[in-house]
Amino acid sequence: MFKEKGVLFILSGPSGVGKGTVRKKLFEEATDLQYSISMTTRNMRPGEMDGVDYFYKSVEEFESLIEQNQLLEYAKYVDNYYGTPRAYVEETLEKGLDVFLEIEVQGALQVKENFPEGVFIFLFPPSLEELKNRIVSRGTETQELVLNRLKEARKEIEMMDAYDYVVVNDQVEHAVAKVKAIIQSEHLKRERIAKQYKKILEDELL
Repeated sequence: MFKEKGVLFILSGPSGVGKGTVRKKLFEEATDLQYSISMTTRNMRPGEMDGVDYFYKSVEEFESLIEQNQLLEYAKYVDNYYGTPRAYVEETLEKGLDVFLEIEVQGALQVKENFPEGVFIFLFPPSLEELKNRIVSRGTETQELVLNRLKEARKEIEMMDAYDYVVVNDQVEHAVAKVKAIIQSEHLKRERIAKQYKKILEDELL
């Protein structure tokens, strides 16, 4: 039987939507998923292990990797760099393991540029559909505040265009079940399987 290559799954969405909660629950249930280990220039804390909690690098090493396009995304928080190493992701996928990355929207858009073959899942807040009605019908907010809130919501919704799937996080269990269904369906896609079979057929014919 052919060995299928792993798939990179990216879970993202606006802050406060519950990405971390969904990821934790998903990893309790889907044991064969590999979490994408980030790289950082911050110092190792007691109890942390290199290659488990993070890949720890010096600023020089990290900046050199940026120049070589060896990071799928990176950002700088409070004088320290954080990023997703391309090599680790690609090596894990080659082993046939799926890699799961949970990340802010800006980071996800960077990954999309550097690794477009990833599968992008947008976690959507359940209250967004109701948000407009609620804000408008409440009648207590000033017109300006209502507009600002709606603008923020619209910005978040427009970012959804960059994603393959949208999951509403109404209940964590439901959201996790949907993410698992996405993972399964991605592995059943004709083009993923066809590529593998064609290669086998070519080898057989030779």
